Amino acid sequence: MTVKEIFETMDYGPAPESAGEAMAWLDGAGRAFGSFIDGKMGAMGNSFEAKNPATGEVLAHLTQATPDDVDAAVTAARRAFGPWSKRPGHERAKYLYALARLVQKHARLFAVLETLDNGKPIRESRDIDIPLVARHFYYHAGMAQLMDAELPDREALGVCGQIIPWNFPLLMLAWKVAPAIAMGNTVVLKPAEYTSLTALFFAQICQEAGLPKGVVNIVTGDGRVGEAICSHDDVDKIAFTGSTEVGRLIRRATAGSGKALTLELGGKSPYIVFDDADLDSAVEGLVDAIWFNQGQVCCAGSRLLVQEGVADRFHAKLRARMEGLRVGNPLDKVIDVGALVDPVQLQTVTSLVDSAAGEGDVFRAPCELPENGCFYPPTLITGLSQASTLMQEEIFGPVLVSTTFRTPSEAVAVANNTRYGLAASVWSENVNLALDIAPKLVAGVVWVNGTNMFDAAAGFGGVRESGFGREGGWEGLQAYTKPRAKPVALKPIAAVAAPKDAKVDALDRTAKFFVGGKQARPDGGYSQPVWSPKGVLLGHVGLANRKDIRNAVEAAHAAKSWSGTTAHLRAQILYYIAENLSARAEEFAQRINQMTGKRNGAREVEAAVSRLFSYGAWADKFDGAAKPVPLRGVALAMNEPVGVIGAFCPDETPLLGLVSLVAPAIAMGNRVVAVASEPYPLAATDFYQVLETSDVPGGVVNILTGAHAELAGTLAGHLDVDAVWSHSGADISALIEEASAGNVKRTWVNNAKGRDWYGVAGEGREFLAQATEVKTVWVPYGE
Repeated sequence: MTVKEIFETMDYGPAPESAGEAMAWLDGAGRAFGSFIDGKMGAMGNSFEAKNPATGEVLAHLTQATPDDVDAAVTAARRAFGPWSKRPGHERAKYLYALARLVQKHARLFAVLETLDNGKPIRESRDIDIPLVARHFYYHAGMAQLMDAELPDREALGVCGQIIPWNFPLLMLAWKVAPAIAMGNTVVLKPAEYTSLTALFFAQICQEAGLPKGVVNIVTGDGRVGEAICSHDDVDKIAFTGSTEVGRLIRRATAGSGKALTLELGGKSPYIVFDDADLDSAVEGLVDAIWFNQGQVCCAGSRLLVQEGVADRFHAKLRARMEGLRVGNPLDKVIDVGALVDPVQLQTVTSLVDSAAGEGDVFRAPCELPENGCFYPPTLITGLSQASTLMQEEIFGPVLVSTTFRTPSEAVAVANNTRYGLAASVWSENVNLALDIAPKLVAGVVWVNGTNMFDAAAGFGGVRESGFGREGGWEGLQAYTKPRAKPVALKPIAAVAAPKDAKVDALDRTAKFFVGGKQARPDGGYSQPVWSPKGVLLGHVGLANRKDIRNAVEAAHAAKSWSGTTAHLRAQILYYIAENLSARAEEFAQRINQMTGKRNGAREVEAAVSRLFSYGAWADKFDGAAKPVPLRGVALAMNEPVGVIGAFCPDETPLLGLVSLVAPAIAMGNRVVAVASEPYPLAATDFYQVLETSDVPGGVVNILTGAHAELAGTLAGHLDVDAVWSHSGADISALIEEASAGNVKRTWVNNAKGRDWYGVAGEGREFLAQATEVKTVWVPYGE
């Protein structure tokens, strides 16, 4: 194209980025790479090819790591963990700072290498990915510096296995490696098979920074390497970003292992445009939302929801904008859409769209595609039903599906009609409307009049089948630390067996369940006696079954308005419960002494009253934060209730344990299905009498009795339960974690370890964090 032609057409001319330096780096390594273990690059083993998806050119040969390689990496990480975690935070901070500076010094090489390996436009690698990588290491250098002062009760987990995807290879590495090593952990990282080159170049800058050997280890290969990391007995934590299907497999594979787990999974994020929105801005935002990185983004705004009154006009503007999109060589700085990562991904996207032929109106951007390479045109599909596969399933390509809505409430209903819950965008010039909608959306991140805004200071992560855990900010550090208090092994407590010479009062006492604010008989019609150690029959309790759990969960869902009540009201009700329990303290203490045969009932009741007061105090004080992100605007981290929580209560403290789980949950706006202490259930069935007189709305607290091991699978597998906690005396952690994989719900289990329910380990921020999800709402402002 000549200068005259450019001037006359106003088209962009080619602006290619040189790949010379990246190719020279590859040549310098002989275009062959082993794994990076214990501070050095190993020899090549059995290999696979790393290809440029835009051309099909083979860039290098990479090692397919073996289980022995993974074992060597874990061993190196374990050996390095002790010295690294014992370094003062300031010492670790200096290394992270050095890594941040080296990323900046090698920024152009990183960007070009990323584009060659991944296929994304160089403008995105250069202007978005690499600056954010440096930002994460800078930010977490500060976190390392502050850890000793600000997190004195937390410590590193140990060896962290990290498995990252191919859509943001270096950025996902930074998201995981930076907080892990900042907190004193060591890392074994597996980059995606398709895109390992920038991770291997990062290994080089670890050497340049003088990072101690074994702190960061990188093993390459296919899913078998990830399996070896997940199953390794000496790995303390798994952090995974990828598909929901693989996330489920990892949840099941790690169940009962005691490994900490965070999952950042798929999404089908709504992009909601109201009729008062700046439509031109919303169109430009949508280009970034769905065609950024070829739509290979877990939080892509892939579901367009437009208010009916402006839908035709908005779609017309969008089609006109699509006609100007440029698809081609990702190294050309004027290109908007690059190549999909691999022929396999291209085939997946093509098949998904073709399988829905005839379901909607398909518009493809009229752009010329290169003859070679993994290119797919930007595509808009309108007129789909909500049940359509394309409306429900993640396509992970440059394909946008669209529907309409009439009212704000309908917009929320349609937006939430998905199994995912990662991100959402809301476009409206009415800030009142936007901020009314944002909290109603089931998503971990909500952008107002913007999209795909990220920063190291702001937590990112999802709910539902988009996973659990957060990356970034203070909340992200929880995934890489644990309480310093050392748990002790639980000693199982068996229920008192029927004595030979029973002492039975003529007056029968049969406790019921507490479901939906009412006493309910067990569905199965079975009950069991509760004996005191002295042979006195104290009463009978019901044995819950699947239907009782179903009824309790339905009652909890019916009480969803509790989540919308004010924190002040929740605090008042907790105080009422404490007041009414205190009035019956002597009776409860006597009951506890009778069941346990001990004399600490009064102490337990006093501690339970105090705990209710504590969470009454916390109800309106566990606040969020305005994150210091580099934006003219605010990123609000808001604590929201998890939803419906199933809780298996401790055996040894039948009243205090129940209160210690129920109180923080309802203080934060959750509803609870609690299964009482198995050997000493009558404290819980007495407690519901207190709830009945304390203004607790029906369904907020539901109490069942029965065998924990028999109920764990049903409660953890229930798709309408959002989280399961187990501090049971029964060893049911593995059962709960495996059953929870169905909808990838959060779990908090004790792995047969106990805690001091009377001490600091029995209450506080750990419980509140488990009872909340952090939603980050980004609100830019200004003209």
